Amino acid sequence: MRTKEKVLQSLQQAEGFLSGEALSEQLGVSRAAVWKAITSLREQGYVIDSVTNKGYCLLSSPDILTEESIRSGLKGSLVTEIHTLEVVDSTNNEAKRWAQKGAPHGSVFVADEQTGGKGRLGRVWKSPPKTGLWFTLLLRPQAAPEQVTNLTLFAGLAVARAIRSLTGCDARIKWPNDVVIGSQKVCGILTEMAAEMESVEYVIPGIGVNVNTESFPEEIVYKATSLYLATGKKWSRAAVLQAILLEMEELLNRQQEQGTESVLSEYRENCVTIGRQVSTQRGNIRLSGIAEDITEEGELVVRQSNGSLLTINSGEVSVQGIYGE
Repeated sequence: MRTKEKVLQSLQQAEGFLSGEALSEQLGVSRAAVWKAITSLREQGYVIDSVTNKGYCLLSSPDILTEESIRSGLKGSLVTEIHTLEVVDSTNNEAKRWAQKGAPHGSVFVADEQTGGKGRLGRVWKSPPKTGLWFTLLLRPQAAPEQVTNLTLFAGLAVARAIRSLTGCDARIKWPNDVVIGSQKVCGILTEMAAEMESVEYVIPGIGVNVNTESFPEEIVYKATSLYLATGKKWSRAAVLQAILLEMEELLNRQQEQGTESVLSEYRENCVTIGRQVSTQRGNIRLSGIAEDITEEGELVVRQSNGSLLTINSGEVSVQGIYGE
């Protein structure tokens, strides 16, 4: 962690003022290095009060996505590198480029704006600047491809847990990869993978959260929401990112220690699709029934009106009562 990150973290954790001398001793750096870090943080928009014989006090933080703002609130060991960008085609594409250059497990790629954000089934994901959280996590699991098919579900559960703990909103999951508040979408997830027959090179869950969006285009206003619209207040995108990453790490650790079923059981409890009437298209045939379960591979199990079970592993699924359906 660089000096600026350490200074920011110390100021965030302090109750009141911290003297330059205390910061210098605590961090093992010179007073000049502390002053340089304070100056740099102020230039980024942090409001830091300074009083003679008292020291420094952090009054407010800007809603910016820098390595310092993200790392200062992180614990645990999942995140190894943080790459922040003002504009990118998509954070998934950026993650792929870095993955091919050997970027390590736990690398995070986050952008203020995406010009070519992607959703499922080739859709465009609108990613306007400085309103939402658009990021990708690079994972290199030591597993066969069929063992990581449920990572999208893990990511969805991590987002729902993070939103609930941070905002109090009752965030839930629409199978497989949307997070909803009420009947409206607040987050979408697109997971991509590079693998050979028996091993995975990398998996990249790309996550887009509508954080401070104030309005949506007319064609999606009925089915989209944001944390701002749901709560009436603005949220720090860095804080939302930190919360999601911490939840993701906890779920991955739990999977290792207790098995996949321990995570999937919680996913089922938080999935609004379970117990509802759903429908999907297969060729020219429209199939429908009641969603009953999620398999260990992340597939949706639907009981049709004739009593037979239908397993869905991909494609578009309409859920009664969600998105006006």
